[in-house]
Amino acid sequence: MSVDRRAVAIAGHTGDVATATRGLDHPDPAVRATALGALDRLGVLSDERLAAAFGDEHATVRRRAVELAARRPAIDLSGPLADPDPSVVEVAAWACGEHEEVGDHELATLVELATEAGAGSDALVREAAVAALGAIGDDRGLDAILAATRDRPAIRRRAVLALAPFVAPDHPRAGEVAEALTRAAGDRDWQVRQAAEDILRVISPDE
Repeated sequence: MSVDRRAVAIAGHTGDVATATRGLDHPDPAVRATALGALDRLGVLSDERLAAAFGDEHATVRRRAVELAARRPAIDLSGPLADPDPSVVEVAAWACGEHEEVGDHELATLVELATEAGAGSDALVREAAVAALGAIGDDRGLDAILAATRDRPAIRRRAVLALAPFVAPDHPRAGEVAEALTRAAGDRDWQVRQAAEDILRVISPDE
């Protein structure tokens, strides 16, 4: 018996695992994506089945799979970070930030995606990658974050916020971080200035 998107969505709220599962093989990608969410809601979507959806032919399904993987730190996101669709890569970068700890290959890819000279030709992808590097807080991502403080306004703001994990006085590159924040406090974009001033205020509350 065929199912539609509505039936699959309802199945995720009524415990109907069979109907939700049938949605995974539906020719409509919207139904397949809904099926992933329904099975996840029911607690029966395995990491293996979810990761298999990274290879779906339609970006809608791949994006939904990556969104769900954000809550599953055991799933490697290297594949989605190299997806041909920038919207999937953007979500994958965000999901890495939600994981907070990633593998060496994922981290190296995020560094490339964060820089326009690297793989980050899409501005939204760069912004998501910079945010993820800040959430992860690994020193290997600091150069990319510092470079992003000179990117376009939305990315500069994200980069300033991403510097927060590196502001401790005993950090070996605290001076560079403070210099970047001071420069950002004079940025022509008010949101960038505000973000930098907020962090500087925490670092030096009496100034």
